[in-house]
Amino acid sequence: MSEAQAGNDAAEQTENRGRRAWSVEADAEVSAALRTLAARPWLVAGRDDETIAAVRRNLDTVREAFARLGWVLVVERDLVRLRKSPPVRRDAWAATAPAPATCSWFFLLVAAAEAMPPRVGLAQLVTAARAAAAEAGLPVTTDIAERRAIVAALRMLDERGVIEQMDGVVDGFVHDEHAPVLLAVHHTRLSHVIANFADADPSADPAGWLALVEREPDAARRMRRRLVDDTLVHVADLDEAEADWLSRRFRGDDGAPLAAAFGLHAERRAEGAAFVVPAEAFRRPRELGPLPFPTPGTTGHAALLLCDAAAVDGTLAADRPGWRAIRDSTVLALLASWGQQFGAGRGGWAGEDVDNPAGLAGKVRALLTGLNLLRIDDTTAADDGESAERLWWFSPAAGRWRPATTATTRGPATRRAARDQPPPSDALLILDSPER
Repeated sequence: MSEAQAGNDAAEQTENRGRRAWSVEADAEVSAALRTLAARPWLVAGRDDETIAAVRRNLDTVREAFARLGWVLVVERDLVRLRKSPPVRRDAWAATAPAPATCSWFFLLVAAAEAMPPRVGLAQLVTAARAAAAEAGLPVTTDIAERRAIVAALRMLDERGVIEQMDGVVDGFVHDEHAPVLLAVHHTRLSHVIANFADADPSADPAGWLALVEREPDAARRMRRRLVDDTLVHVADLDEAEADWLSRRFRGDDGAPLAAAFGLHAERRAEGAAFVVPAEAFRRPRELGPLPFPTPGTTGHAALLLCDAAAVDGTLAADRPGWRAIRDSTVLALLASWGQQFGAGRGGWAGEDVDNPAGLAGKVRALLTGLNLLRIDDTTAADDGESAERLWWFSPAAGRWRPATTATTRGPATRRAARDQPPPSDALLILDSPER
């Protein structure tokens, strides 16, 4: 037996031992904690005490479930931090991520906070961050666009409990550089801001650094992450090893126990698979993550209507089993028609979207692309003698929901009520966070 063969056999035996050893001991409390951490990797004392207590009560089980994904759970006295892998479909998530300027100031403020006292004024922190920007060769304009980016970055840090607002109003900085705002800097949490590291230099080779951070050679672990971290997995997107895992282990000793640990249903179709959130597992759509669906509002309603239109009249293609296409011009015509049908204002669609179907199409595109329910083919040529036109390809999963027959009511009270209502059916899980 060769040394390489011996190594492969040892690896297979280890994998088999791992497959036999892993069992699900999760209950509803554990499942809820796993889902919360996957959607919000930062839990901070004073704000998330109930979930932190649940994590501590079930720490071994929670860590074991995340270990199946290669994710590390950090538990400190006043902080629980899940170190996740970068999200799949980087480009789709980047489309809905914070603006580049906000991301830059996020890290500049982190760099500046290292040398700040535990309590610091906003103006002092911003001055240090601008000095860090100048040192890094980044432009400092001090204009209103920059101040807005700084405020947005401060909100992101506040959400993570890294730099918290103690007194004053951060938003006031947009119009007043000297707005009296007192901030608390949690130095022990600063070290947890960057979840993933790589040996390459991100400034010299950003693409290479990202590739190293995202690299996961084990196909089984890649599939587990995709199923937990993304809406659904399409067979057509998988390599040979991933497709083999999906066919042999999705319902068996790996996928099904993982879905059960998170309190999810494993759903398998010929075109792909998904972990589905049962309706009783959440109270509000926003608990599912940053891109819940279906959702009320003009964009969510228009997206549902387009999914239904594709299911009824979309064009099928032999090389995309189950996918249905609608021409770009048809999308714009449908949105314009529905805008006129539902009208603008109370009880109808947002006026700006009724007046601008192209703008609404962009919002719907961003939503459905982020959900992995839509692919845009910019290079498709017409085969019927007409001019070439961009096609909207809707995933087979887009047909699982039925649209409402009326527009969303838009009064403040009814908007709040609609926001707090669960979707009408089981939802596909969207769990992600921009800082991974």
